[in-house]
Amino acid sequence: MEVNPSVRPSLRPERRTQNSFLKSILIFTILISFTVLLVGGYWIFKEMAPRPKEVRSESGKVLMTKETIIGGQAVFQKYGLMDYGTVLGHGSYMGPDYTAEALKIYTEGMQEYKAKELYNKPFSQLSKDEKTIIRDKVIKEMRKNRYNPVTDVLVLTDAQVYGLEKVRDYYRDVFTNGDGWGLKKGLIKESDMPKAHRAWVADSDQIQQIADFFFWTAWLSSTPRIGDHITYTNNWPYYEDAGNTMSFSAMWWSGASVTILILFVGIILFFFYRYQLSMQEAYKEGQFPVIDLRKQPLTSSQVKSGKYFAIVAVLFFVQSMFGALLAHYYVEPDSFFGIKWIHDLLPFNIAKGYHLQLAIFWIATSWLGMGIFIAPLVGGHEPKKQGLLVDILFWALVVLVGGSMIGQWLGVNGYLGNSWFLLGHQGWEYIELGRIWQIILVVGMLIWLFIVFRGIKSGLKRESDKGGLIHLLFYSAIAVPFFYIFAFFMKPDTNFTMADYWRWWIIHLWVEGIFEVFAVVVIGFLLVQMKLVTKSSTVRALYFQFTILLGSGVIGIGHHYYYNGSAEIWIALGAVFSALEVIPLTLLILEAYEQYKMMRDGGVNFPYKSTFWFLISTAIWNLVGAGVLGFLINLPAVSYFEHGQFLTPAHGHGAMMGVYGMFAIAVLLYSLRNIIKPEAWNDKWLKFACWMLNIGLAGMIAVTLLPIGILQIKEAFEHGYWASRSPAFLQQDLVQTLLTIRAVPDTIFLIGVIVIMVFSVKSLFHLRKPTHGEEEALPVVDLTKEE
Repeated sequence: MEVNPSVRPSLRPERRTQNSFLKSILIFTILISFTVLLVGGYWIFKEMAPRPKEVRSESGKVLMTKETIIGGQAVFQKYGLMDYGTVLGHGSYMGPDYTAEALKIYTEGMQEYKAKELYNKPFSQLSKDEKTIIRDKVIKEMRKNRYNPVTDVLVLTDAQVYGLEKVRDYYRDVFTNGDGWGLKKGLIKESDMPKAHRAWVADSDQIQQIADFFFWTAWLSSTPRIGDHITYTNNWPYYEDAGNTMSFSAMWWSGASVTILILFVGIILFFFYRYQLSMQEAYKEGQFPVIDLRKQPLTSSQVKSGKYFAIVAVLFFVQSMFGALLAHYYVEPDSFFGIKWIHDLLPFNIAKGYHLQLAIFWIATSWLGMGIFIAPLVGGHEPKKQGLLVDILFWALVVLVGGSMIGQWLGVNGYLGNSWFLLGHQGWEYIELGRIWQIILVVGMLIWLFIVFRGIKSGLKRESDKGGLIHLLFYSAIAVPFFYIFAFFMKPDTNFTMADYWRWWIIHLWVEGIFEVFAVVVIGFLLVQMKLVTKSSTVRALYFQFTILLGSGVIGIGHHYYYNGSAEIWIALGAVFSALEVIPLTLLILEAYEQYKMMRDGGVNFPYKSTFWFLISTAIWNLVGAGVLGFLINLPAVSYFEHGQFLTPAHGHGAMMGVYGMFAIAVLLYSLRNIIKPEAWNDKWLKFACWMLNIGLAGMIAVTLLPIGILQIKEAFEHGYWASRSPAFLQQDLVQTLLTIRAVPDTIFLIGVIVIMVFSVKSLFHLRKPTHGEEEALPVVDLTKEE
């Protein structure tokens, strides 16, 4: 046979497409979901409450301007007050909800004005019938929208102006003398900013600006949209004196979402079992794969990942200690066991910002370290200078963590002047990082992505299916830095409602969505790499899980938009799709059982038992913390009374620590198991730590957060939302007892944290030496080959 010498055979594998139907469904689901989310975002932009160019009295006097409302929001952010209290229900729970509090003061001011106008005596001295007349008049006056979109001017009646003055007087006292709870005296100082040319803050009095911002949120929560019958916040917060009661849509979609959930549970379970969409075991009974850690290949970059995990454990400990400090402040708000200087140095808002940011740092760093570790296993060799890049990224992370924490402290304490937003505390809960630190974070994630890409590049080239396991790993890695970009869409002058829309893209989509996707891929990869499940079944299972996870989770972000000033349509979208989020989380409990069976089949010599304990913990908390507790508070009717109360951190702790924290520890232990000497490993201590962490976490939820949350929602239902968020509620004997008892599960949890920290740091002194050099082929499973 004659061969044409000019035609060279292709060295690249023929591209083949597998699971095309599942891929098509996934792509369609993603496109539809993000289209709805973006169109819904545009709807929010069109329907959100205006910030008028001027707010005037009926006589024409200018009371406030758009610049002072924006300035008040900037003051709120600059001093980290979203890490103390809430606005429109979003923020932290030590302080009040400033919207509900301002609405109460504003309403009572109007009642007082009307009582003196009609009866010439204080409202408190009126008869029951007279009070009813005044309440009706105030509600009618409040719920007339006097904003003119043509002139961009809002006119307040004389009674409303009187209410505004009461709001200003109240917050003048609070920010001068403290709130008698956890807010220190003299927090807001004019000397913290230059007299003119201020960044984001108007040149006038800062305390009056923040009071005007709070009044604006009270106005939009009690004023119907033009041409509508419910307020900009869909009648939230609940306060009958202002005419705010639960809307029909909140009630209806709560019931409808449960009905739709039951329907889809049946449909999805049918497809799950009918088409065998779970991961299938790759071994037969009695033939469990033998894993000899002493023969596992090891590269320089993998060994260097060890210091990432040591830092992870230390940050975990520091973050947990800040959590203990925050829990103590609920019992003793102005000191720590009588030590005043600790509160002066680390008041609640600063400690809360650290607690949240360190959680993101240590969890994300663990996942980044694991990505660095597995890259050579996927690619089959160590690229040149990979270890150097790993070192550069490590020190970049050290600078980021240390610099951002110093910046946040300086910013909240007023030492940064106009640079507060760039270098200090940006002011959004979970996104406290100043803009410069955000940029460094993105650069760090891009360096990490480059490290991972270099490591898996050869595997990507060899894999014939662009939707195969290695490609899925790479796509999910790309999504990690990409979806954080939306944090840059918020500035201090962004309308609070629109900023909150983008903020939840980070908290819900980036942390709860993209991290979840990355975690699912990594679990699948590790199980295939250990020859415990088949690659083909794993890829099919991943596509199925991605479809239901993103299909419900992307639009399910809407449950955060019920009452923050977004359009009413989000009550329907958020209720239905956030209810469906329970389904993929429930299916993960089936995986937990399969993982337990694998660990049991592995016997006493299975080296990854500790990893599997934490993987099983992750699946259980996915169901309980993220699923059950999340479903409870996401029903619009429940959220109407609960939004921003203790049931939210019950869900938050169960989801953030229970799911992402436990998974971070699982991948930490998997990586360390391979890079430290086998004789230095101690499964007994790690099993003890696993039990301590789970018992402690369950205890703090069951003993404190859940019962207080139930009492709090009852208080809101009976006396109005503002009452449930007042210091008086937290100071009740029963509530204080529950908060004090929390010290027991907190201590149990901290014991587990300390064990993990000591074990991880000690591991640095027992590292194995690399077995293979740069560019040297590794004897690992080739995941590009067909089974």
